[in-house]
Amino acid sequence: MNIYELEVLKLIASVDYSNQRFIAEATSFSLGKVNEAIKSLVKKGYLASDFHLTKQAKDFLRRSRPDSAIILAAGFGLRMIPINNEVPKALLEINGEILIERLLKQLHAVGVTNIYIVVGFQKDKFEFLIDKYNVELIYNPSYVTKNNLSSLELVSDKISNSYIIPGDIWSKENPFSKYELYSWYLISEELEAESNIKLNRQRKLVTIKSNKLGQKMLGIAYLLGKNVIDLKLRLNELVRNENYNNEFWEKALFSFKYSEPIYGKLTKPETVYEINTYEQLRELDNSSKNLLSKTVKLISREMKIPTSDILNISLLKQGMTNHSFKFKVNADTFIMRLPGEGTEKLINRSQEYQVYQVIKSAELSDEVIYIDPKSGIKISKFIENARVSDPFKKSDVKAVMAKLREFHNMKLQVDHSFDVFEKIEYYEKLWQGEKSIFLDYQTTKNNIWKLKKVIAQFPKEWVLTHIDAVPDNFIFADDRIYLIDWEYAAMQDPHLDIAMFAIYSLYNKKQVDSLIDAYFIEGCSKDNRIKIYAYIAMCGLLWSNWCEYKRTYGVEFGEYSLRQYRYAKDFYKLLKSEFVGL
Repeated sequence: MNIYELEVLKLIASVDYSNQRFIAEATSFSLGKVNEAIKSLVKKGYLASDFHLTKQAKDFLRRSRPDSAIILAAGFGLRMIPINNEVPKALLEINGEILIERLLKQLHAVGVTNIYIVVGFQKDKFEFLIDKYNVELIYNPSYVTKNNLSSLELVSDKISNSYIIPGDIWSKENPFSKYELYSWYLISEELEAESNIKLNRQRKLVTIKSNKLGQKMLGIAYLLGKNVIDLKLRLNELVRNENYNNEFWEKALFSFKYSEPIYGKLTKPETVYEINTYEQLRELDNSSKNLLSKTVKLISREMKIPTSDILNISLLKQGMTNHSFKFKVNADTFIMRLPGEGTEKLINRSQEYQVYQVIKSAELSDEVIYIDPKSGIKISKFIENARVSDPFKKSDVKAVMAKLREFHNMKLQVDHSFDVFEKIEYYEKLWQGEKSIFLDYQTTKNNIWKLKKVIAQFPKEWVLTHIDAVPDNFIFADDRIYLIDWEYAAMQDPHLDIAMFAIYSLYNKKQVDSLIDAYFIEGCSKDNRIKIYAYIAMCGLLWSNWCEYKRTYGVEFGEYSLRQYRYAKDFYKLLKSEFVGL
């Protein structure tokens, strides 16, 4: 059967109808298409001459009807910042109703009660649904490191005439039905660049070229028959490949050709909402209690403004340590920093607070509006028309090193220091007895410890040092350079900052030497150069250990973590060849 026959048969099974014109209006098909479909259904034995369902049709309806539903609700929902730390997206309240409860009620209304919910982040908050709706909760332990492709694969054995539903969907009308006769995926009439699918003339979903606009994908699908078998095979194939860890389950749905067609179920933009951000929630229900999160209330209190003045909240790129978002108040834009997972073990926030008090009058950094010395939550003025420094652009490197030297020459003082060797040991302890992923770690560590005697031989000036003086923390804007993010700043040899810039930029030795020359415009002594080489080796192991700790929270840094470990080994070898006594 084609889509017109399937839809006409579904309508006849679902409602009493008076004539073909009624069917045409209900399906939005032309009267000609309706008449053609009815004739074909009679001919194929699905309708009797009086248009009533035959036994063949009833058997077909029974085989195709929905048996179960899978709701995917495991993720962090990072784009929902600043609400995401307090409540999972699926438990947001909209118009006085919890989002996932609305979905459950809609499923129950069409007779689907066999429901599985894949949970992860704040999983315990979903527990009440077991008693209230008789659902089964399935925990996905990989929710930290993987997207919902892994969640669906985890319950792939449950897929059989099933709805697949994201937990963050709000639908004005019930998107589910007592009768489902074919596989479909819900799309909007709205076009967007993020989508690579569209509806063709036969109402089938087809993929399009990446430079074209596709129809917005809404996440809800119904799958039956051979398509279920195809999907299970594809899920199993993709989930075993680490390259697909961050993919949505739709990657499995649309990345190969199915045995039977998957049709598009088209809806208007104003009828179904995918709620990914604070602003989307506000647009749907500006009185939702979730809008008054602790973070929003804090902004309101500290900036002495009503919550209604806090506008255009949007997630910034996730940092290596923190999560941050932008928001507007009147004509000004601000950034709020929320410390990330495990950060409290890495950073002393009271020390950071002290640093910001010391540098306040030096006009080195962005304007800090508020900082909490306990939690590390920070509000700062957003720097407009800004860009980060480019470590591979000579003019940028020259300007950044001049700025760094200017800061060091201020000789600012705080009452705490940063001991690299002590921090290496501390980060290692945070592994909680786990061994390093590097098999020769202990040998590498022993070699780095030999550098203590190298460092001790060279004179050092003890001043406030940034420690995290990496290219991304130098901001160019309005003929000025800002040095931001002072979380690790402490008393140290300022030349350590040169090493930090080099290893974050993943420089080779030639580039390292060029960087040193850009800082020491009068020329760098051999002793200082050797000392910086030692700092590079030491700090390589330092940040390698830091990355190994963050990995326990599901945060991966790819090439960065491997290259840091290589700095520890390669620059130790360099020093051994150039420094007698190692």
